[in-house]
Amino acid sequence: MTLVAILSGAGISTDSGIRDYRGPDGLWRRDPEAEKLVTYASYMADPDIRRRAWLMRRDAAVLAAEPNAAHRAVAELDRTPGTAVRVLTQNVDGLHQLAGLPGRKVLELHGTAREVVCTGCDARSPMAVALERVEAGEDDPACRECGGILKPATVMFGQALDPAVLGAAMEIARAAEVFVAVGSTLQVQPAASLAGIAAEHGARLIVVNAEPTPYDALAEEVVREPIGTALPALLKRLG
Repeated sequence: MTLVAILSGAGISTDSGIRDYRGPDGLWRRDPEAEKLVTYASYMADPDIRRRAWLMRRDAAVLAAEPNAAHRAVAELDRTPGTAVRVLTQNVDGLHQLAGLPGRKVLELHGTAREVVCTGCDARSPMAVALERVEAGEDDPACRECGGILKPATVMFGQALDPAVLGAAMEIARAAEVFVAVGSTLQVQPAASLAGIAAEHGARLIVVNAEPTPYDALAEEVVREPIGTALPALLKRLG
């Protein structure tokens, strides 16, 4: 059984209509102020930031996005005899699971945008329900359990990754025989370090990304072609 670990970043989801953040046309490059909307300290301190953030979530339509050919190719590889797939994703869109990859095989390093969590009592509920409240006129919906501030169940800037999730991801990186980093600038730590950990432990490292990354020199193969066609071809070859 060959263990293939796939570290996926925003680039894998752009064909599904979800913009990336740091690419040439990324959100942070177009509007540096937007970063405040996903910075924990700003979000908690400023009601206006929260109101703008809810409007951004409503308009982003992440919940309406559908998996693309790259997501489906990962799920297909998982169904290939003799291959075990584990996805370590920096994305919060849930598209790997929607494409058919079992949730237990996906580690969401930065959480999920499909749920909200209360910063007061930790109660979780569907993002769709919170967005319905925004549509109905609540500009900063509060927790229905305790009245606390709601935020997406994602890791915002200024928050640490869940140590259990990160630890499990590191174990997978150490054990992988093939490690594919796809659609990630490999600049956001500690997630990006997983590529280096895999290479140090003998994995065949493959980088699929439009722009150069800090880990290209460690890679056995670097692919600059569009992800929607390049990743399915690559995974078919691996399978």
